[in-house]
Amino acid sequence: MHIAILYNRDHELLEDDPGREAREDVTRVASALSEALSHGDVHAEPLAVEGAGLEFVDLLARMQPDLVINLCESVAADARGEMVIPCLLDMLGLPYTGSPALSLGLALHKDKAKELLKARGVSTPGFARLDRVEDVATLELPFPLIVKPAREDASVGITSDSVVHDRASLGRAVEAVLRTFHQPALVEQFIPGREIYVPLLGNHPRRALPLTEIRFGKLFEDRPNIVTYAAKWESNSPDYQNTPTAPCLLEDAALEARLVRTAMDAFAALECQDYGRVDLRVTPEGVPYVIDINPNCDLHPEAGFAKAARAAGLDYSALATRLVEIALERAHAHGHPTARRKGPGAPRLPDPSNRNVLAGRNGSRDRARRARASAE
Repeated sequence: MHIAILYNRDHELLEDDPGREAREDVTRVASALSEALSHGDVHAEPLAVEGAGLEFVDLLARMQPDLVINLCESVAADARGEMVIPCLLDMLGLPYTGSPALSLGLALHKDKAKELLKARGVSTPGFARLDRVEDVATLELPFPLIVKPAREDASVGITSDSVVHDRASLGRAVEAVLRTFHQPALVEQFIPGREIYVPLLGNHPRRALPLTEIRFGKLFEDRPNIVTYAAKWESNSPDYQNTPTAPCLLEDAALEARLVRTAMDAFAALECQDYGRVDLRVTPEGVPYVIDINPNCDLHPEAGFAKAARAAGLDYSALATRLVEIALERAHAHGHPTARRKGPGAPRLPDPSNRNVLAGRNGSRDRARRARASAE
């Protein structure tokens, strides 16, 4: 079996990149997965997406791998390019791991994801999207609030100043997001309580891996308990050293079931697939709130998802193999279009996930040229 591991190599593209460490991490994940999967008749080959070009598309078309492991989290150091990759893979007719373009796009447009969660009855903090600093004056959400970029993930843009308690500090936090990231600011009600992560694996059935929790250390005794960018990516920082991830120990089975159900509902609302993680804030009264949905979450061997898999009895090699199996099971389940009745009133076939739109693009262009020539 030939597997292509597609990943973004764009962490050195921008001189001033507030998400550089997160983008660099994916290179290590690609290497780890290649090593874990390449044995026997399986060859897992990393393939970098570099710069703003799409040369990898033609390369994949020539390679025709049996599966693409999609690790791309950005294109040209822009996280908004993440959803482009599944679109191109669908057009090439190549099966791939993880969620489709729509799910990735919704998860990245956090205000849209929250609108959908709210419509589905999934609990999420009250929120507003602010496009201008002037909008702060008319915001009607109770303090405290947390301010974050509306189009980023991996805690990009979150600092100790992101939690605000008055309108003046809210204005400063919103202005910082608008100036630094050139995108709207998402303002949410800040939920005091525990931060618990629910890792999800599979489709039919889908199961939750053992839950994990952020343990906030002494540094956070007089600070808001939030996972900043430094806490996630800067290993020498006090934030990082005071926010270890640990198994979540819940004595209340009903509460655990409620957390898992909330995470499952959120994952399904965005039509995510294969694997991912849902981040919750849980109040002292046991009320869960979805604060983030992470399709295609970090698969580094020492990241939370792999640790949760180990707690469930899956070492890294077994986890990598299982992710391949899940993606192939899904692709084969969709299958290929079969013969159907044609003519008026005939039902339309469902769109297969591996439809190859690009296969006939040259022919389409030729027909278009002939049509123009005959018209002239």
